Amino acid sequence: MAQKLFIGGLPFSVTSERLREVFAAAGTVESATVVTDSGTGRSRGFGFVEMATVEEAQEAVSRFNGRDLDGRQIKVELAKSPDRSGGGGGRREGPGRGRPRTSRW
Repeated sequence: MAQKLFIGGLPFSVTSERLREVFAAAGTVESATVVTDSGTGRSRGFGFVEMATVEEAQEAVSRFNGRDLDGRQIKVELAKSPDRSGGGGGRREGPGRGRPRTSRW
């Protein structure tokens, strides 16, 4: 079963192809994506790599977490699965939400 990894602290020059190339040393890379800004197309400094097996993902974490990649120390960890409970977090209060506004005076 494939396992997704979060890769943080990437140099802005790293491409998805470079990420795939580097992580192939730990096993079979199913996909590699550097997240980019939708407006500018510039890297946001993080990405995701999907390894073919859980064992290969663990190998990639132990091999690359805290290591240097093209001049920057990267963070590699198992990606957290998205919360499917509705998300959005916290209460939102303010005009039109929650209790009615009353004058303080």
